[in-house]
Amino acid sequence: MPLKELKTLRRKALFLAAAPLLVATLLTTPTSTPAFAAVGGLTWSDDFNGAAGSAPDGSKWAYETGGGGWGNNELEYYTTSTSNAALDGSGNLVITARAGNPSGYSCWYGSCQYTSARLKTQGKFTQTYGRFESRIKIPRGQGLWPAFWMLGDNIGSVGWPQSGEVDIMENVGNEPGTVHGTLHGPGYSGCCGLGQAYTLPNGAALADGFHTYAVDWAPDSITFYIDGIQYGRRTPADANGNQWVFDHPFFMLLNVAVGGNWPGSPNGSTTFPQTMTVDYVHVYGWDTGGGTGGHAITGYGGKCVDISGASTANGAKAQLWTCNGTAAQSFTFSGGNLRVLGKCLDVASGGTANGTKVQLWDCNGSGAQVWQHTSINEYYNPQSAKCLDAAGPSSADGTQLQIWACAGSANQKWSLPA
Repeated sequence: MPLKELKTLRRKALFLAAAPLLVATLLTTPTSTPAFAAVGGLTWSDDFNGAAGSAPDGSKWAYETGGGGWGNNELEYYTTSTSNAALDGSGNLVITARAGNPSGYSCWYGSCQYTSARLKTQGKFTQTYGRFESRIKIPRGQGLWPAFWMLGDNIGSVGWPQSGEVDIMENVGNEPGTVHGTLHGPGYSGCCGLGQAYTLPNGAALADGFHTYAVDWAPDSITFYIDGIQYGRRTPADANGNQWVFDHPFFMLLNVAVGGNWPGSPNGSTTFPQTMTVDYVHVYGWDTGGGTGGHAITGYGGKCVDISGASTANGAKAQLWTCNGTAAQSFTFSGGNLRVLGKCLDVASGGTANGTKVQLWDCNGSGAQVWQHTSINEYYNPQSAKCLDAAGPSSADGTQLQIWACAGSANQKWSLPA
């Protein structure tokens, strides 16, 4: 069986084995949501399948090279060598930071002391909004600074930080158990970016194993996850009156920096070489002006689940409407969430009573946004123990969607997004 298929089966098996626990976690921990993105919504991916020692796919990744410090007084020189970035033959990309300078590179401080690699999708792939996710095992040690991040594709014309920066995963070696997720923009950049962090429990180190790092990026928010745990969320209000610049295409980057203003320099405790191993990078989209992959949910009378007026406001009405192929009817089913317009289908106020309205709301990992598609084509909400229902029952345009005791009736039967 090809390696790509084996990796896919492995991830599916892990998901299926974990599914009951994930649902239970969603119902009991409002800040937790699965890191598995929407089936059918994949817009770009690299699973790093190839021969050991081969270079990353040049149709997907470009190199940034040099030793100018990268605005942070970093100590490494980024190369194009497979000694610093190569596939391992087991379905991973390995970025290796090495001590020494066999090629005689010059850095901002003199002869370079370290080499590493910095890969980017600029000129190859960009996207506005969606889920950006990677499974990574980071390096360890004082002075190491691995990152999975994004920059606005307009950086060449407007510069940084006006272009915007989304740091999906950063770690500094002197904080071995902590992942940082940060936004940088005009008025909130550098040291004062909009940062949030999560520290593993029980003193565990991120470098001990693989972890999945992701952001969900919508027009009005960027939400940070590690291993399905939502640990941060930022909105335009957090910019404190400064411009929110996360409304245009971004490209992705993977790199391991050595030294710099934030992590400090390596010391006698730091061993080399150090590796960042990347299992995959996947990007998903929902129809919010960037990405593709959403599909209609059909129900009672052949009508479609629809968000009234294509509004992205919290509380926008979820209703039945004649199917028309618009963004307001373009759903993905992601980790138990029904997503549309960058938000989630939600039971109002987390209610459990018959007739509680269903609406659009910011995705927040709560039980009010968890749906299970049953074998008889119901959407069951475990928190309320009720089903998605067309009120009335009616199939007229504008019919309010609600929750109601599951009855197996025609007005509670719904397709999956294809």
